[in-house]
Amino acid sequence: MIAWREGHVTALGRSWPGARELTARVDDADLRVLAYPQLVGEPRVGDRILLNVNAQAMGLGTGGYALAVALPDRLPQDPPPGPGHLVKARYTPLQPIVLGADEQDSAHHDLMKDADSLDGMPVVSADLHSAVPAICAAIRHDRPATRIAYVMSDGGALPLWFSRTVAGLREAEWLCGSVTVGQAFGGDLEAVTVHTGLLAAKLILGAEVAIVSQGPGNLGTGTKWGFSGVACGEAVNAAGVLGGRAIGVLRVSEADARDRHRGLSHHSLTAYGRVALAPAELALPDEPGAFWDGVRAQAATLDGRHTLRTVPCTGLDEALAASPVALSTMGRGLKEDRAGFLAAACAGRLAVTTAA
Repeated sequence: MIAWREGHVTALGRSWPGARELTARVDDADLRVLAYPQLVGEPRVGDRILLNVNAQAMGLGTGGYALAVALPDRLPQDPPPGPGHLVKARYTPLQPIVLGADEQDSAHHDLMKDADSLDGMPVVSADLHSAVPAICAAIRHDRPATRIAYVMSDGGALPLWFSRTVAGLREAEWLCGSVTVGQAFGGDLEAVTVHTGLLAAKLILGAEVAIVSQGPGNLGTGTKWGFSGVACGEAVNAAGVLGGRAIGVLRVSEADARDRHRGLSHHSLTAYGRVALAPAELALPDEPGAFWDGVRAQAATLDGRHTLRTVPCTGLDEALAASPVALSTMGRGLKEDRAGFLAAACAGRLAVTTAA
């Protein structure tokens, strides 16, 4: 299940909050490695390092790193004693213990224990992590002072630290904070469920809009139900039961080589058509042309359970171009797959448009 290697650190690369790139020499080859210093300690040149090289063995696209498991000759000090008993990535060798915003030892527990409503706060759910900056771009374009929180579910990367996108959005002050839920960890706040994550985003971070998506590393099997993006339908349900305004990003592509994802992805049809039992508003760009006519025809099957909202696209290309982080989905940028980013941006625009 794990391809193990041992090597030595030969160079340190760039870093961002929670993560450090480095190069390790393994079996006469140089490997690109990612370490999470809060889990394994801060690497130094010359350190012996244990690695998980599954990504290289499988040719995985997201990141493509060997992952640092331990610096066995220089273990980090034990963390100082303190509150917190939430265990994330449970019963794995690198399970961290964190303080949850919703647990009894938290300073926020009194605020959270009886919390039960989002009071109409817009909650934008997305299948792919790559939608997050596009959603933010539209919100910031239309209403620059909006406080946006990111709630990261556990369908992709578990450490939020993996995401350079979130690091860049935080640095640009496009996000007011992040909450990691389920088995995910590393956010500004930790929470047990999407429900308490959304409540924490509103009540603790002061968010006016929350975006819910998995972290980088979408998992799909080419089957109707076997993909991690079903969680965006579950996010709609969470928003609905808490009295939020659920808004869904439609996963759209004009460049994906796979028929099941070209036009309106089957992921959206399943997640919103079968998983999301609470009603949502689904954003459709008002773009002309045969491609968008086809998307609208596919989306029409979701009408009734949900409300399809046609969203004007004026100014959104400029908003997307102004993103402080690179826009990339499945290796395709804005020029290669504009439709996907435009659909996500329309959901962001809808979130700061008064509900009909």
